[in-house]
Amino acid sequence: MLTSKQRAEFRAQANSLETTLMVGKDGVTEAVVAEADKLLTARELVKGKVLETALMSAREASDAICEATGADGISCVGSRFVIWRFSEKCQAERNQTGRAKHKETPRSKADPVGKGVRARRQAARQAREQRNQYFREQAIEKSIEQSRERQQRKQK
Repeated sequence: MLTSKQRAEFRAQANSLETTLMVGKDGVTEAVVAEADKLLTARELVKGKVLETALMSAREASDAICEATGADGISCVGSRFVIWRFSEKCQAERNQTGRAKHKETPRSKADPVGKGVRARRQAARQAREQRNQYFREQAIEKSIEQSRERQQRKQK
């Protein structure tokens, strides 16, 4: 089972993929399952499309293929779907090239851009508070002045 973070990463990777698996009017047949199995072994991540002539939705086709191949469904949008299954072949290729499967996120993120954004937000918040304080004081002074004027009018 995939975590939501892994699923999101695979969805992002799938944006640039070409559609390689087509489900036609016959639906999910043995040939479609065999092709999906072959593609999953070669690539791990496969993008498919259900043609309009098919009598099933993309979700139904994705679920049927996932059940037959042991893959995980990543996403279904419109008539397209993305599925993933771990592949020893792809893992061996990644190990040869020295790339890790998943990027490790550092525990402490030293983000100078984020620090700058936080500093600007804090400065803006302080300026807003000063401005609000000034207007509050002005409103109080004006209110006091108006009440004095009313009292003077009453005394006359």
